Amino acid sequence: MAPPDTRSQLLDAAERLFAEHGFQGASVRAITELAGANLAAVGYHFGSKAELLAAVVRRVVEPINAAQTAALDRLLARTPDPPVIELVEAFAGPLFDEMLAGDERGARTSRLIMRIIGDPPEEMRTWTGSAEDTVRDRYLAAFERALPGLSPEELWFRIRGILAVAAVDRVEVYNRRLPANVSPPAGEAARGWAITFLAAAMSAPPTGS
Repeated sequence: MAPPDTRSQLLDAAERLFAEHGFQGASVRAITELAGANLAAVGYHFGSKAELLAAVVRRVVEPINAAQTAALDRLLARTPDPPVIELVEAFAGPLFDEMLAGDERGARTSRLIMRIIGDPPEEMRTWTGSAEDTVRDRYLAAFERALPGLSPEELWFRIRGILAVAAVDRVEVYNRRLPANVSPPAGEAARGWAITFLAAAMSAPPTGS
């Protein structure tokens, strides 16, 4: 098997360090040292640290987006107005499938998604492109039809909650921060529990009603 090329090594190192330390906490020097590359390699392969971040995040997010898109396509081919629980499974299921329980890579993906949600630097919020926007907008439209009583703001808050629950659960399972009488759940069990919980949360009446 051929050894990984410099670009792949930089992506792997940056994914690990961005997930652990955020955009500002992961220096170009630390990334290149971990990758075994020279300091100019980030500029040569990506142009800038911000573009490296964008490449890292897209590498992680694109398989999730592709699975979410395929799942939504299957639902809409059957009915123009899928029920909430099926929309939640189509949206959340790929998050669990791509972030395997007990897997270091899955936990790192989860930590990266948590950084994207919560890290303050502008670079963490401006990496998206048209493909990511399309997936977001299609799910928003489908959830809006299924939950017409929710304001756009509350609906978007709840969708962000799906991302947060999935990411936190995968990290917590990997770190094994569990009560003494609780065993680590199998992946399918946690996936099912999450979809049941999230569907109920999404279907709750509008706040204040």
